[in-house]
This record gives sequence, C-alpha cells and structure tokens, in this order.
Amino acid sequence: MIRPAVGAEKEGTRLPLLRNGKVMNCNEMSFRGKRGKETMNREKILFGSGEFYKNALKIAIPIMLQQLIQSMVSLVDNFMVSGLGDISMSGVNVAGQILFIFMVYVNSICMTGGIFLTQYFGAREKEGMQQAFRFKLLMGLMAFVLYFLVCMVFPRKILSLMLIGNTEAGLILDEAVKYIRIMFFMGIQMTVSVCIASSLRDMGQVKLPLVVTVIATLTNTLFNWLLIYGNLGFPKMGVQGAATATVIARTLEFLIFIVVYIKMKPEFAIRLFDMFQIDGKLFKEILKKGALILFCEMVWVLSETVTTALYNGRGGADVVSGMSSGFAIGNLFFVAFGGIYSATGVILGKTLGEGKLEKARQEKTWLLSGSAVFGVCMMFFGFSTTVLVPVVFGRLSDGAIEICRNMVILMSFFMPVWVFMNGQQAVARAGGDTAMGAYTDALLTIFVMLPMVFLLGIYTAIGPVMMYLCVKLLDLIKVVVFQIWLKKERWLKNLTNQ
Repeated sequence: MIRPAVGAEKEGTRLPLLRNGKVMNCNEMSFRGKRGKETMNREKILFGSGEFYKNALKIAIPIMLQQLIQSMVSLVDNFMVSGLGDISMSGVNVAGQILFIFMVYVNSICMTGGIFLTQYFGAREKEGMQQAFRFKLLMGLMAFVLYFLVCMVFPRKILSLMLIGNTEAGLILDEAVKYIRIMFFMGIQMTVSVCIASSLRDMGQVKLPLVVTVIATLTNTLFNWLLIYGNLGFPKMGVQGAATATVIARTLEFLIFIVVYIKMKPEFAIRLFDMFQIDGKLFKEILKKGALILFCEMVWVLSETVTTALYNGRGGADVVSGMSSGFAIGNLFFVAFGGIYSATGVILGKTLGEGKLEKARQEKTWLLSGSAVFGVCMMFFGFSTTVLVPVVFGRLSDGAIEICRNMVILMSFFMPVWVFMNGQQAVARAGGDTAMGAYTDALLTIFVMLPMVFLLGIYTAIGPVMMYLCVKLLDLIKVVVFQIWLKKERWLKNLTNQ
C-alpha cells in the first residue's frame, strides 16, 4: 500500500511521488490514493463475513470438541477419584500439576514448530514442513530425561514442594507418589502423539485428531471404571488404577496415530532414519523463536504451579480438592482457548505463508473481534456449569464443594478477557512475533504477579479463591499491553521468505 508523505498535498504545493524510482502521474496518484482509502476503510471493519467465520469455526469446533471430550473424561476421572475421598483426590491433582509442566513444555514446542509448519504449508514447501516436524519430535523427546527424574527418582521431594504448609501433606503425598510413578510410562507415547496431532491441525486437518481422541478418552473412562473400584472382577487399585487407565489410553492413542502416520504419509512425514537430517539454519531460526515461546509458557506454568502451592497451603485436603475440582469444571469452558488459538494460527499462518500481508491484516481484526464475542458467550456457558458442582463432587466435604463453586463463578467472569488474550497471542505467534509473550506476559508475571502473590501469602489471611482473584486482575493490564504491541505489526511477516 502506498502512503503519501505528510504535507505532500498541501495547497499550492505539488510534490511528485515516486514508485520504484519513477515519478507517478496524476491519474496513477489518484488511483492509488483511492485504493489506499479503500484499504483503510476495510481495516476499520471490525467483523468479517459469515463465510469467514464459518471457515474459522470449521477449524475451531473440532479442536474444541476434542478438548471438551478430554475435559469431560478428566471430569469423570475426578468424579471417580473423588469417591475415594479428599486425600486421594488431592494426591492425584498434586501429581497432575507436576505432570502438567511436562505437557505444557511439549505443547510449547509444538506451537513453535507449528508457526513454521503452517506457513510452509501455505507456501506448499514440503521440506520446510518436514524440518518443522523434526524440530517438534527432537525437542519434545529431549524432556524425557527430566520427566524420568521427576516421576521415578525424586517424586516425593518434588511433590512436597506443592504442599508446603498443608496440614495433611504426608497423607496426600503417599497417594501422589503412587499415581505419578505409573504415569511415567505414558511419557514417550504422549509426546509423539501430540507432535503428530498438532502437525495435522497445523495443516487444517482437525477431524482425524478428534476421532482418535474420542477413542482414547472412551478407553480411559472404561478402564477408570474397571480399575479404580475393581468392577467386573478387575483388581481394585484406587489412584493407581486411575494412572494405569491413563497409560493404557495414551498407548492406544499413540498406536492409532502411528498407523495414521504410516498409511496417510502426510506432507510433513519423515522416515525414522531421516530424523537427524536437519537444516541447521532453519532449525536455529525455529529454536530462536521457540526459546521465547518456551520461556513465556514455562514462566506461565511455573507461576501457576507456585500459586497453586500457595493456595494449597491455606488449609487441608479440602482446599486442594476444592481448587482442583473448580479447575476440572473450568476445563469444560477453557476449551475456547485452544479453538481460538488454533483457528487464528492456521488462518493467519496460511495467509502469511502465501505472502498476502494485506489480507492477513484484515483477518487479524476480524479474528480478534470474533474472539471478543465468543468470550462473552463462553462466560455465560461457564456460569451454567455451576450446576455440575454438587452432582459431580457431592461426595467431597462441604468446604471443598463451596471452594469449587466459587472458583467456577470467578473463572467464568474472566472468560472474555482470557479468550481475547489467546487470540492476541495467536496473532503474534502466527507471524513469528514470539517476543510479545516473552517481553510482556512473562515479565509482568515475574516482576509483578509473583511478588504480589507471595506478599498476599505472607501478610494476609485471605482464602485461596480471593488470592486467585487478586492474581488474575493483572490479566486486564496484559490485554491492553498486548493490543498496543500488536498495532506495531511485528507479526505481519512471511517467514518462508526469510
């Protein structure tokens, strides 16, 4: 788009405009001026066409359904484990918080590789797609050594950090260690499955991962029912049964994805013997972007882990089980995050990879406006899920149920902000602008949020729900900072031409 210099059209002054070193005549200037005004007018249109949002939902809905199914199974898991009491449920959720760190690492690596894989898909460059997939696999599997140490070598010492000050820490740790030792055996399967599934989604193929997820989650639910309480003659294993069911389901999911990978041979597919045939320059570029994403995501997950540990120290098992129950229900409407993020990343990444920067600028506005409306809708959906609290977690203590209900209501209020934030992050990362998250989100978390929550923990006696509210108010500031950052358009890049 041609933008005339300021003051070039003052009255009585006619300065020539240059294009490619040539003076433009009056007719050309007039035409380009009109085109510039039309472009500016298009940028002011907040919402796209119905067809545009229909295409976005074709990507978002299968992803949200996939995550909803996983969340429902997680809710069923929590329901089944809650029947064992506050102690057992607290142990499973404390161990789950540590495992969550590993899962966030793998997903962060896949986000990074996905930025490039999506753009190379738009540019129809198969080699670039394969290099991005290699990055996902190699970097994902690198975390397995640390995963082994956490699950098998030092589980009790690491898990105890989540229960400092808890009045029933010893009993909770006994259950948590039983659970996490078995969960170790799903590490490799989960990593490979996530790499393949995320790569298919990067290409817009969202239905197949959904089908595989349905099969795996139904398997998980079945074996939970069989192994936690010993139904149909199976051994009664308690929390170990819940972990075993997850390992079985993850292994089945892995096997299905391997069959799909071999049969379909997607464009990103590589042979096992070609695993280490990496393009050093491209790998370095992906790693450079990935370092900032990983830094941002790990700061977030570690801050969530620290704050969860502080919440857990505000009482006994009722606090741990109540907070974790709230998050389990919250996951039902948190599915909006993945849908918005993936749809935005796929649509913008493909457009940028095709080199259509002006179109990408328009789509960015339409996607963010759509995410704002969608966030409000999910807020009301969140409120409706409060009816599940006494149904699913009725066997917990009264204190745990009250905490759970208050958490669900509070998280619902924040949904418009959080959905919009996910859209903002997806826009930035679609064009390789990973600095936004590192320099704004992560730094605000490190230098503002964490000191604040420690001060609240030390100098106040407020409960865990009120502490959560104080922490999340910072997200209102992040939304404003992100919006200012996006206006600089550092994300508006075609990475395949660099």
